[in-house]
Amino acid sequence: MGKDNIIKDKSFAFAIRIVNLYKYLGEQKEFVLSKQLLRSGTSIGALYREAEHAESRADFIHKLAIAQKEANETMYWLELLHQTDYLSTEQFQSIHHDAAELYKLVTSILVTTKKNIV
Repeated sequence: MGKDNIIKDKSFAFAIRIVNLYKYLGEQKEFVLSKQLLRSGTSIGALYREAEHAESRADFIHKLAIAQKEANETMYWLELLHQTDYLSTEQFQSIHHDAAELYKLVTSILVTTKKNIV
């Protein structure tokens, strides 16, 4: 399995975790932060899927750069939810680790793609 499939699979699995966390936070009566988290956390994989069919290398880089920003934003919302006691340390560490891993994967692909521009 190549790097492309890994990020595709991991970003989709992460989106599922985010949707489930959104449902859980709704049960905790938290609706504002969780909506931001839902948007940014699910867009990482969606942007990667868009990048797969980019019209050019520049378009690919642009879409992945946005996915990188969304991963970073997702980590922010997770940190805020943890610091405001909506997420336990255990819950936070598990999902934040996955978000950080996605961020690193996207960054790695971006760096490699930019290096290969002739």
